[in-house]
Amino acid sequence: MPTTPPLTETDAIAPGPSGRLLRLFDGHRLTPTQRRIAHSLVRNAAEAPFLSSVEVAELAGVSQPSVTRFAVALGFDGYPALRKQLRELGLGDPDAVDARRETQHDVVRNEQQQAVLTEIANLQHLASVLADPEPVLRAARLLAASRPLLVLGLRAGAAQAHGFAYFAAKVHPDVRLLNEGGSMLLDRIEQAAQAGATTLICFALPRHPRELLEALTAAKRAGLTVVTVADSAFAPVAGLTDLMLPAAVGSSLIFDTACAPMMLGRVLLQAMCDELPGAVSRLEEFEQAAAGRGLFVG
Repeated sequence: MPTTPPLTETDAIAPGPSGRLLRLFDGHRLTPTQRRIAHSLVRNAAEAPFLSSVEVAELAGVSQPSVTRFAVALGFDGYPALRKQLRELGLGDPDAVDARRETQHDVVRNEQQQAVLTEIANLQHLASVLADPEPVLRAARLLAASRPLLVLGLRAGAAQAHGFAYFAAKVHPDVRLLNEGGSMLLDRIEQAAQAGATTLICFALPRHPRELLEALTAAKRAGLTVVTVADSAFAPVAGLTDLMLPAAVGSSLIFDTACAPMMLGRVLLQAMCDELPGAVSRLEEFEQAAAGRGLFVG
């Protein structure tokens, strides 16, 4: 029976049952499919010890044999042994499983409804892990202290990075958005570090571009602290991240939905404002300038 690895930085935002699950999985080299299964179990920690391998496969959107291979990859003889370990860890609430099964049988949902309900579940999970505010507060202190502050997001993560940088620039004196790849990207990271940057915040959403890993490698080489908002603590960027803040994406539609990562970004902005002594005055100055220019119609 494998032993439970020690607590790591990547699961610092997930106290309680979710954190205990993360510690069980930490230190194992998992395939993308296996990371998806692990992430589904973390998100459904209250139900995990009472789910069948078929139900786990349905939650993760994988085949039942993939769940068995996942258990073996963790060092167990099969899924029953893994489920037994989950119960011994004191995880789970059988009533939650019964309630979910009843809901599945009683409610008929179309594809659009299911996508919305998935996003609601992602936000509820985010609310539960934010019960421990320390990881967000630590990230906020790092972001507020960095001059300049680098905000990185490529491809699917570009929109989240752009939105964060747009609002951050209203309160932070020097925000630099990195939302395009190419040979200049690494130059901009190195130049920012030379200008005094100490922290880079990265939005990493699937599918994760190879260029993103190259950019984070350059950031670490330049001595920057990396804070990452990712779809999972098992994202490929985890090994290049100093402080991981996971927020699940929805995959019910043809393109992923990212309400929880966006919400986590706004939570970080709020916490960063609290760490910046001049944030309120900068906002007031912006509002006065905007009014003078007639920038907004309402």
